Amino acid sequence: MTPMSPSSTYRLQLRAEFDFRRAAELTGYLADLGVGALYASPMLESTSGSNHGYDVVDPGRASEERGGEAGRRALMAALRSAGLGLLLDIVPNHVGVTVPTANPWWSDVLINGRASRYAGHFDIDWDAGPLPLPVLASGAEEELDRLELVRDGNGYPGLRYYEHLFPVANGSADQGTPREVHERQHYRLVDWRRGAAELTYRRFFDVSGLAAVRVEDPAVFADSHREVLRWVAEGGPGGPGEGGSGEGGSGGIIGLRVDHPDGLTDPGGYLRRLRAAVGKDRWLLVEKILGVGEALPASWPVDGTTGYDALREICGVFVDPAGAGLITQFAAEHTGSRPAAHAVERRARRDVADTILAAEVRRIAALLPELDRAKATDAVAELLCSFPVYRSYLPEGREALDVAVSVARSNRPDLAEPVELMHRRMLAEPDGELARRVQQTSGMVTAKGVEDTAFYRWNRFVALNEVGGDPTRFGVPVTELHAAAAAREAGWPRTMTTLSTHDTKRSEDVRARLAVLSELPGEWAEATRGWAAAHPLPERSLELLAWQCLVGAWPIDAERMAAYLAKASREAKLVTNHVNPVPEVDRAIAEWPAAVLADPAAVASIEEFVARVAPAGRSNSLGQKLVQLAGPGVPDVYQGTELFEYSLVDPDNRRPVDFAERRALLARLDDHWLPPVDATGAAKLLVTASALRLRRYRPELFSGYRPLTADGPAAAHALAFARDPGLVAVATRLPIGLAARGGWADTVLALPGGADDWTDVITGESVGGSAPRLAELLDRYPVALLVRPA
Repeated sequence: MTPMSPSSTYRLQLRAEFDFRRAAELTGYLADLGVGALYASPMLESTSGSNHGYDVVDPGRASEERGGEAGRRALMAALRSAGLGLLLDIVPNHVGVTVPTANPWWSDVLINGRASRYAGHFDIDWDAGPLPLPVLASGAEEELDRLELVRDGNGYPGLRYYEHLFPVANGSADQGTPREVHERQHYRLVDWRRGAAELTYRRFFDVSGLAAVRVEDPAVFADSHREVLRWVAEGGPGGPGEGGSGEGGSGGIIGLRVDHPDGLTDPGGYLRRLRAAVGKDRWLLVEKILGVGEALPASWPVDGTTGYDALREICGVFVDPAGAGLITQFAAEHTGSRPAAHAVERRARRDVADTILAAEVRRIAALLPELDRAKATDAVAELLCSFPVYRSYLPEGREALDVAVSVARSNRPDLAEPVELMHRRMLAEPDGELARRVQQTSGMVTAKGVEDTAFYRWNRFVALNEVGGDPTRFGVPVTELHAAAAAREAGWPRTMTTLSTHDTKRSEDVRARLAVLSELPGEWAEATRGWAAAHPLPERSLELLAWQCLVGAWPIDAERMAAYLAKASREAKLVTNHVNPVPEVDRAIAEWPAAVLADPAAVASIEEFVARVAPAGRSNSLGQKLVQLAGPGVPDVYQGTELFEYSLVDPDNRRPVDFAERRALLARLDDHWLPPVDATGAAKLLVTASALRLRRYRPELFSGYRPLTADGPAAAHALAFARDPGLVAVATRLPIGLAARGGWADTVLALPGGADDWTDVITGESVGGSAPRLAELLDRYPVALLVRPA
């Protein structure tokens, strides 16, 4: 590892209830766990009450709710004392504007319009007239009569609409009614539903409260990064202030994680500017979702991604491909249709382009004045829906654009001419506005259409419906995993790997349990038929999703499950949605979890089924955790997942973590306790701490990569690899099938070099022989981490 690349990271979600002080108090535990660096969610000033920090309102100061500058400095001092570095999450793509007066840039734009110093900081179409702000409860004319003219604590005038307060232009509030004052502003308050089609400022996806900024402008870059770069400079290795000593720059900011680079006009240019600002040795990661087989653009001066590619590979290898046929048949039988996943994705993308992202599509179509506007809009939407990956980065990634053009022409021959026109113009002017906006928006259409729509519609086997995943690929072959790991070690050794994040649809342990269904497709189908008959939902594909998530996250209370299903059903946009909810449908969905949990027969049946799959799920959890922690790249542990943690999509996965319980269990482990593999999760903590500590204190072992193959009747159930010749990781896959065939029998694993002086650091036990029997090696736990003496 280089000095700026930690042995591992631990992700914490900072918020008012878990601020810098609370994080500082946790540094001792993280160091004891073996973590190399804290990986913190955004720390700049964000919207009051934000539980994520991605709605930064003032990039010039630390979040006051999280402890302010004093709290931040105290956290840095605690990290230094514990020997930990800090990986900081930054958000260059957008700022929060839900509360206009909280954001000095946005507030100035609303006051001064085009004349504002910050007018160019935002991607606003000023030629389209006053800025529409979608906040009104309806489009009725009398809704504006609810406006009040008020003054804030400093005496400045503003317009209030319920809880919303908007600043007004200087001199515009001297006379007239609030409605007349409103007509003098550089903005207009409009029906909240009109935002999707009529907004004239670029957003983060479809979130009107997150306004995109033009960080490609050097002045905007400087304004939005000045404070973060100050933090980096004062805490760098050998630098002044609060850091600079210890391996990995402990106590200082060792690197930056860049949120959503695909939303930027010029991601490559931005990353080159950022690299120049932070120095060539600083750890730099991008939250880039790679398609299967896709590589990062070669010109990006980064160390890798945040690890969704590794997540797909590692979790997928624990899925049994033999279960695909029956599970696919059952899903078709239950829903009454056999839609191809690609067709569902394409339809979902087009739905998104035509509705919630219509404003962005319309703005691109306006760049084709020679075409009929309706035809141009149709062609733009079709092209945006046809990309094989999130976006291209012309001139890099031209093949993705070429494929998109080919797919769009094939699907819509009637649009071949305008699609070809866009193709020619984008290639001729790769830095032109058409190319920039198409590429920016294709990523938005893919993210909202696939991750946030299709992944809630095509619910054959939701363990695969994950960010960066491909649900059409039923599992990952062991050979593919090994090839990907070897390539990661050779080309991207400092990239992050992960199993759970704040954006995953289901936590790693939910997916590990659901993977067991691939080994029991018949039992799963039979159980679900009975449950669904007794407790139907308004939509059949939603039923598939609901029962899988209920089993995967069991035990789960009705409130959590209802909140999840409300989000899932509205994201699917089949029988209800966020913009136009259907009350009777929403009510039926909201009442479903309580009804299920109030049915003793249903609960008994669910508990019986979960008892059947849970032990194998824990085996999968331990296996995928060890493969991640011991494999190439820098592994991240998402908060709380050092124990078994069964969460669904955010905000469920941001619930408070019981760190006191984890501290107590870790202390017992340090007293030589070897826990059973049970619901406490202590066994997962043991595996996690063993691997993290080894990475931190013997980093020389974690280099190279060599697949190992077991020999014997159960060889296909062993997943093993060596790093340095002195380290071997072994995991069990497809545990139901292993048990059905009678266990490991005489299956053995030949260790590198024929040596026989190995120790399993998880159990502390010596390993006998150079080719141990897996029945003995994995007698206590389904995983082993073997090392030879230093």
